[in-house]
Amino acid sequence: MAPAVLFILIATFLVPTHSHLEPTDQAFTSVVLSQQGLDFLKDLLIDNAISSIIPLQLPNIEKSLKIPFVGTVYMVLSNSTIYEIDVSESFVKPGDTGIVIIASGATCNLSMKWYYSYSTWLVPVQISDTGSASVQDISIKLDGGASWLYQGMVDAFEEKIGSAVEKAITKKLKEGILKLDSLIQGLPKEIPVDDNASLNVTFVNDPLLSDSSIGFEINGLFTERKRDVFANYRNENSQPSVFCPNSSQMIGISLDEAVFNSASALYYNAAFMQWIVDKVPDQSLLNTGGWRFIIPQLYKKYPNDDMNLNITLSSPPVIKIAENDIDAAVNVDLVIDVLEAGEVTPVACISLVIRASGSVKITGNNLAGSMKLNDFTMSLKWSNIGNLRLYLIQPVMWTLIQTVFLPYANSHLAKGFPLPIIHGFTLQNAEIICSESRIMVCSDVSYTHNLSQLLINEVKKYIFQLRDVRTCL
Repeated sequence: MAPAVLFILIATFLVPTHSHLEPTDQAFTSVVLSQQGLDFLKDLLIDNAISSIIPLQLPNIEKSLKIPFVGTVYMVLSNSTIYEIDVSESFVKPGDTGIVIIASGATCNLSMKWYYSYSTWLVPVQISDTGSASVQDISIKLDGGASWLYQGMVDAFEEKIGSAVEKAITKKLKEGILKLDSLIQGLPKEIPVDDNASLNVTFVNDPLLSDSSIGFEINGLFTERKRDVFANYRNENSQPSVFCPNSSQMIGISLDEAVFNSASALYYNAAFMQWIVDKVPDQSLLNTGGWRFIIPQLYKKYPNDDMNLNITLSSPPVIKIAENDIDAAVNVDLVIDVLEAGEVTPVACISLVIRASGSVKITGNNLAGSMKLNDFTMSLKWSNIGNLRLYLIQPVMWTLIQTVFLPYANSHLAKGFPLPIIHGFTLQNAEIICSESRIMVCSDVSYTHNLSQLLINEVKKYIFQLRDVRTCL
């Protein structure tokens, strides 16, 4: 019996172009596909490869064979069409030079027409028929027409049919992988977050291969749309790592705290961390009458005038990530404005240092968050109405932080930012782990899109890259 159909696809995961590889950059985000994740992608690729080539038309096969007492028989198989393929066994294994995908034990069902002719001393004989066949480890059994008469004839075609099946399927698989490779060459360097920010997804260094996983390192910092990335960050860890306690999870994503601080710097530099507060839950706090016992001179100078609170961050918030903990330090200047006769008059500025603790969660494929107040300190930066008794103001500031500042900040944090996940795939049962200076997301994945359509329409959102794809039998 001929050997089983065996397809071996060796995909060497290297960064394909210099436009995506920046060896001088540092990596602040890393993505690791575990063995389970690789198996998941392998099954998707094989299923998609099979579905994309069915039905598969094989070329005509001709052969002449000498048969005792009959003579030379000329045989032809034509209109051979494979309409079903099943792969009974496959596995994927990372190696030193790439990832090997092996699919073996393939069986298929096909329809065909067969014809043979020979001449005897009495009369020439020509016979043609149609029917179906199944190929199991390249052992061919006919079913249909007068196949029971000439099964022996078709046995002579086992090797040629098997070779034709292997070559046709391998050719289709290779074409699909090379097409994917060419599309991935044009991947963008950025993933849009909103109208103002993008994530820099430039690959840094070569992929990291182990016996059971493959890892990718990307810059991962926030950048202003169509401008250079903020680069004033240093990663003390030369190789970002992902350590998921549950080895059965498919994918792990590690984000250095520099990613979050780059977002903080970007929005601060773009002047998005400033707003005017003219409505609060306790609206009496926006009238000087509500402050007459807290800042008497304010009420005396501007009796019953409306007020605004002009809130401006004086520096980018600083994010610190520790074991099971996320802390943020926010420096705020709060200017008290009095609205008098259509004029806005700043009367005093109070500087606040707010210390908050944060939490993160997965929303779809986004990493979202929230924060709550731990404590704060305050000082008088300047005043046009004399000295202020800060101990009297402190309870009011606490109320404003809890009812105005934090809800506003959390409304933005709840939107989150996209993790480096291929569009069409969704994280499932994600677990978040905070360790020293980084956040790790360990998760399974699922997909809902047709993979062929995904590759055609959405490949520009794909962050993983291939080069030097080779196909071997």
